[in-house]
Amino acid sequence: MIPPQEASARRREIEDKLKQEEETLSFIRDSLEKSDQLTKNMVSILSSFESRLMKLENSIIPVHKQTENLQRLQENVEKTLSCLDHVISYYHVASDTEKIIREGPTGRLEEYLGSMAKIQKAVEYFQDNSPDSPELNKVKLLFERGKEALESEFRSLMTRHSKVVSPVLILDLISGDDDLDAQEDVTLEHLPESVLQDVIRISRWLVEYGRNQDFMNVYYQIRSSQLDRSIKGLKEHFHKSSSSSGVPYSPAIPNKRKDTPTKKPVKRPGHEHDFRVKHLSEALNDKHGPLAGRDDMLDVETDAYIHCVSAFVKLAQSEYQLLADIIPEHHQKKTFDSLIQDALDGLMLEGENIVSAARKAIVRHDFSTVLTVFPILRHLKQTKPEFDQVLQGTAASTKNKLPGLITSMETIGAKALEDFADNIKNDPDKEYNMPKDGTVHELTSNAILFLQQLLDFQETAGAMLASQETSSSATSYSSEFSKRLLSTYICKVLGNLQLNLLSKSKVYEDPALSAIFLHNNYNYILKSLEKSELIQLVAVTQKTAERSYREHIEQQIQTYQRSWLKVTDYIAEKNLPVFQPGVKGFNDGLEELCKIQKAWAIPDTEQRDRIRQAQKTIVKETYGAFLQKFGSVPFTKNPEKYIKYGVEQVGDMIDRLFDTSA
Repeated sequence: MIPPQEASARRREIEDKLKQEEETLSFIRDSLEKSDQLTKNMVSILSSFESRLMKLENSIIPVHKQTENLQRLQENVEKTLSCLDHVISYYHVASDTEKIIREGPTGRLEEYLGSMAKIQKAVEYFQDNSPDSPELNKVKLLFERGKEALESEFRSLMTRHSKVVSPVLILDLISGDDDLDAQEDVTLEHLPESVLQDVIRISRWLVEYGRNQDFMNVYYQIRSSQLDRSIKGLKEHFHKSSSSSGVPYSPAIPNKRKDTPTKKPVKRPGHEHDFRVKHLSEALNDKHGPLAGRDDMLDVETDAYIHCVSAFVKLAQSEYQLLADIIPEHHQKKTFDSLIQDALDGLMLEGENIVSAARKAIVRHDFSTVLTVFPILRHLKQTKPEFDQVLQGTAASTKNKLPGLITSMETIGAKALEDFADNIKNDPDKEYNMPKDGTVHELTSNAILFLQQLLDFQETAGAMLASQETSSSATSYSSEFSKRLLSTYICKVLGNLQLNLLSKSKVYEDPALSAIFLHNNYNYILKSLEKSELIQLVAVTQKTAERSYREHIEQQIQTYQRSWLKVTDYIAEKNLPVFQPGVKGFNDGLEELCKIQKAWAIPDTEQRDRIRQAQKTIVKETYGAFLQKFGSVPFTKNPEKYIKYGVEQVGDMIDRLFDTSA
């Protein structure tokens, strides 16, 4: 059992705890009541706030919508005002730009084109929105005036700044290709850079906005004139140089010029050898009297034409480069075709005049004039690839001009060659034209000279002959075929010459002089062939030509030597012992022959010495044998009357043969 005291204490303890719990419960109950009250208050506040928000929203939303409408209206007003300003600006374009248009684009192209852009926009606006507006007519008229001013400025710029290219610069340009040591290329500035840019701007504007192509005609007319004048100026340069100094500035005679930017001697375009047309004397052209100065003039004309052809190619190339920057691409070929016509036609006309002059010269047998065709034709054929490249895209009629001229020159050249061969064959035997001393005939020297001239133009001459062949083998025009044709031709000329010389030799009454004449001519022909490449050309078709000429020369020497038989026969052993008449006949014959033959000529020193020595040996041996056998025979009181000469004296007399100065 629990003691009473402990039970009482425990009860009190429980009662105290219970009391504490009740107090706690009461506190919680009070707290809950306060919380409920706060919640009710918060709900009431929130409800009130929600109500107020709803009222606020109902008030703000209409205001916001109204504000949006007002902003939209304001934007529309601003746009409308902007559009009105833009539209109104079109009505002011005419007045704003009229002064600029009236004063023109010179010196202020950028500003001018800006004004033209404004005018063009105004035209487009009125055409779209107010086609009946008087303002449209104003701006259209102003636009046309502006376009005309730009066209005029284009013409003015091209006219003022397009300059003729100087002959000195053209010659440097031509020689640039041949001068491998050139430090810098020769370039042409047809227009200053600033001017070129203005011309390009105007050109593009006229094409894009002006819908105008007339300026292209203006362009080619101006540039065509400059191209033509540049080439003519080069030709005049040759004529003036030749007339003032006698030596034109040409590749034929390289020299230095003080006024040349590059200080380079100029070479004839495409020429490996200098070709100077030499005069073929009256034996060839049936003319009498000197033709002093004519050949120099022919050479100047030849040089000038050759240079003008090369100048055309170079200048035309340069013109196309300039044109490509200024003229629209799809108009370039046609414009270029028009641009080069005058200069090209001038060259072709001059070429045809050369052909015509050659044709007339052939009729006159003036073959020195015909020779000018050869260097020109060679140069035309060498230049043809460049010509073809430059003329790409031009009309067929333009492309065919050079081939047509080449054909004409080949035809006339072939005729000249054939007529020359016939002229050599048919040259008449004129006594007054025969050399009295039996030296080389003009016909021979001129024929050889003509053939030697052809050496510089073997391919050209061969092609001329091949162009006239109708056989299928000629169609390929191979170099070997042409070479054989040229060899055959040269052999034909030499054969004709030999026949004519034989005929001419009969003009001489003295067979010995006839033999000396043929000897001199045959020897001249052989030596001339050997000194040049002619002998190799002849050998292509005639392997034995050299040996044949040597045989002919020996035959003539033997014929000449027979002329001395009438002298030596007097003292020949078969005609003795009739001593006195024999020795007297020897003396008279010796004196007569030496007197006659001293006036004859053998130009070749080697041959002259050889013939003298051979004749001296024969006569001295015969005369020496005679004196040795009969010199001591007493046949007269005055032996010196009959034995006038010693053996050495006779030799000395023969040594003076063929020497007009002795």
